[in-house]
Amino acid sequence: MVNNLEQGFFGIGIQNGKTPENLGVLWRSAQNLGASFIFTIGNRYAKQACDTHKAVGAMPYFHYKTFEEFYEHLPKGAMLVGVELDKKAVSLETFDHPRRCVYLLGAEDNGLSRIAIDKSHFLIKFKSILSLNVSVAGSIVMYDRQSKLI
Repeated sequence: MVNNLEQGFFGIGIQNGKTPENLGVLWRSAQNLGASFIFTIGNRYAKQACDTHKAVGAMPYFHYKTFEEFYEHLPKGAMLVGVELDKKAVSLETFDHPRRCVYLLGAEDNGLSRIAIDKSHFLIKFKSILSLNVSVAGSIVMYDRQSKLI
């Protein structure tokens, strides 16, 4: 479990996101829930998300063209946590968040790529019948992390 007395950080991002609005909502949630940075992988949409709360000035944003480029730049000592409805994924409700990690979400229609699933140190999922909007899913993960701080 994350201990707020120990050094730690987390980043969160989307692989092949469908809309800039999803990134904008995730960015705002990330700012409010303590993320250190946010990122995107792929070029599925051309324009950037709107930034009504000036999150762009409050936290770093990184963009990677491919998963391989992203993985090459994963922060030292950080665990990659994929959020995916996969049979190997563990329940978010029982998951102990690593102190230093990067959460990776996939778009609602395609999820994470096979390489992202294979390279993730952990896979997590929640109890839901259907997949959730990517910004909602990311917000739930960050809230869960924050709520488990001791």
